[in-house]
Amino acid sequence: MKKLILLFSLFLAPAFSYKENQKTKQNFSSNNTSHKRLKRDWIWNRMHIREEIDSPLPHHVGKLTSSEGNKNAMYIIEGESANTIFKVQGYDGDIYAFERLDREKKAEYELTAHIIDRRNNRSLEPPSKFIIKVYDINDNAPIFVQKVFNGSVPEMSRLGTSVTKVTAEDADDPTVAGHATVTYQIIKGNEYFTVDDSGVISTARADLDRENQSTYEIIVKAKDALGLTGESSTATVIIRLTDINDNFPVFKHPSFHFKVPENVSVGGEVGRVEVEDIDEPQHRHTKYSFVRGDYRDTFEIVANPFTNEGIIRPKKPLDFEKVAEYRFDIEATDHNVNPAYYKPGGSKSISTITIEVTDVDEPPVFTKLPYEFKVRENDPEIKTLGSVWAYDPDAAKRKIRFVRRRASPNGDYVRVSDTGIIQLPKPLDREFSSSYNITVAAHEILEDGRLSDRESHAQVHVIVIDENDNAPELVYPEEPRVCENAAPGKVIIRISATDKDEISPRGFFRYSLTTEDSNFSLIENYDNTANITVKYGQFNRELAKIHYLPVIISDNGDPDLSSTNTLVISVCKCNEKGDFTFCEERSKQVGVSIQALVAIFICIFTIIVIALLILLRKRHKKDLSGLRRNVAEIHEQLVTYDEEGGGEMDTTSYDVSVLNSVRKNGIKPEVVPSAYAQVQKPPGNTTSGAGEMEMMIEVKKDEADNDRDLLPYDTLHIYGYEGAESIAESLSSLESGSSDSDIDYDFLNDWGPRFKMLAELYGSEPNEDFVY
Repeated sequence: MKKLILLFSLFLAPAFSYKENQKTKQNFSSNNTSHKRLKRDWIWNRMHIREEIDSPLPHHVGKLTSSEGNKNAMYIIEGESANTIFKVQGYDGDIYAFERLDREKKAEYELTAHIIDRRNNRSLEPPSKFIIKVYDINDNAPIFVQKVFNGSVPEMSRLGTSVTKVTAEDADDPTVAGHATVTYQIIKGNEYFTVDDSGVISTARADLDRENQSTYEIIVKAKDALGLTGESSTATVIIRLTDINDNFPVFKHPSFHFKVPENVSVGGEVGRVEVEDIDEPQHRHTKYSFVRGDYRDTFEIVANPFTNEGIIRPKKPLDFEKVAEYRFDIEATDHNVNPAYYKPGGSKSISTITIEVTDVDEPPVFTKLPYEFKVRENDPEIKTLGSVWAYDPDAAKRKIRFVRRRASPNGDYVRVSDTGIIQLPKPLDREFSSSYNITVAAHEILEDGRLSDRESHAQVHVIVIDENDNAPELVYPEEPRVCENAAPGKVIIRISATDKDEISPRGFFRYSLTTEDSNFSLIENYDNTANITVKYGQFNRELAKIHYLPVIISDNGDPDLSSTNTLVISVCKCNEKGDFTFCEERSKQVGVSIQALVAIFICIFTIIVIALLILLRKRHKKDLSGLRRNVAEIHEQLVTYDEEGGGEMDTTSYDVSVLNSVRKNGIKPEVVPSAYAQVQKPPGNTTSGAGEMEMMIEVKKDEADNDRDLLPYDTLHIYGYEGAESIAESLSSLESGSSDSDIDYDFLNDWGPRFKMLAELYGSEPNEDFVY
């Protein structure tokens, strides 16, 4: 019936539109009778067509009508889907759809209509836009926006607690009643959850327990008002139950047994008890406590926050000799469990604990810790202060030997004997240290006489009681000065004192002057200080620029000790305001201790001895070099002579002191065959030409090339050729040593100081025989 009404309205719409246009045109004509030409107008309205029409194509949509009565008029449409989906018959204006329309793809089309003269294509009317609207039919099933939905809810939630929401969409026109209205239905899991028309899923029971089932998977179906459904009209919802603390812990075993050595440390671990809590870790808050047994003061049970285990720890040392076994009951509970979710089975779990203590070889135990002794300082009669004592706690009851380990201050001030007696090898000085501390170790003596490796320690404190054995000393402040014109009563300086001993509880230091015959006076302040003031005034710098004032300081102790200290007061020139303008500088006393003097003397003596040894060694080596030098060395030295080629004017080319020392000392050198003996002076006149020199050079070159055992003496030719300008001919010792000449060289003494050495060398007595 609805389809027939809709179809009827589509066919009648153009007719009604035409009538309305005619009425409008008539009204317009009656109101404007003064115009001669009537305006033409389109006669049509909005067009409609139903989607998904089952009848054969094409489908009539509507008709374009104009008041133009021209028989040559032709209709044309332009725009979206014109001449493809929609076509118009040009002669009568009927529009047809040549495809089945889907409103869900496109709900309306906007086109433009033209009317032209078919003869010349001239436009007869202005173009006009019109819309073709596609009517909806309920042809789409609801579709979920996602295939899987997730939700969570705390376990044991109340009935109707919201879990999550699902959503499905219908592509049909929501303005048409019933076309896009979606309803939901749970087709799997409806015994645990419900869903309303808006898609909200809620709990259908109040006893959903995570420990029984933690996850639920339900299926929801969506449909519209007409009940249309499709493949995408169902969705899966996964619901997870979150944990709450609704379960009590339960011991895994009814009893636990542990073994622990008696030397376990306080706070150490004895053992662990395990419980089972089916809640998640964040909701496990197990608390352990004692139920029966008198050992609450011996052990404690602490819950491990990560494993929920109960850790048993001793609160005090265990002793196998006293208690060998402990037995008690403990309970485990969780106070954070909500009573509203209380489950049968009890809120507490109880287990029996047995702890067996095993015996170990324990170190000795001191009877008193720490040990403290008091002694008066500098008391030579006190040798023994007391003793320390330790015992073997084991059943063997071995003997104990004591050994000193550490001392403070470090040194042999306090001793301990093997039996634990504390001894003083010498009196103690409180001013050196007010207390002396030692660490005493106790060892068990084994059956073979050795000491056990296990030891225990005790601290021994020796407090030294003070004796008044030190006199007070003056605390020297800045250099005291006084104006030469100072008035009587002028305060020069405030002095104070210090005492190495403890301050006497009976009072303060007492100050006094050794004599009253001075221009100074002393006034006590009764606060351990005193003022030095001017007594008469008007000092005379010409008589004394520096005054030495002895001051006696007493400590008021038992016995009463005092010391005399000297204040050095300078008399200065001052201006009218009393400011110092000129003071004499004191000569600073520089002292050197005896130890420093001895060290300096030893250093100086060592330096002098080392210097003398070096000097004697050099002199000794020089004498040996002069006496032991052989002929070859002398010749070697003489080789360098005349290399300068200076003739008779050269007297400093070599050192003849060696030859001279040989002559004077009368020592005959050992006869050593010299390589120079093979070289003879060429016969003939001593004055020779260039041919002589060339021959000598060739001879020496040949010797150097053929004899590989001797060093080349390339300069020996110089001794064979002294120079043509020398009236003394050759002065070479080589030639004179091998010659039988009896030449008298005493004439060299007449040649002056330059030839003095040669005169001494060659002017020797004939009976002196030199062997080269």
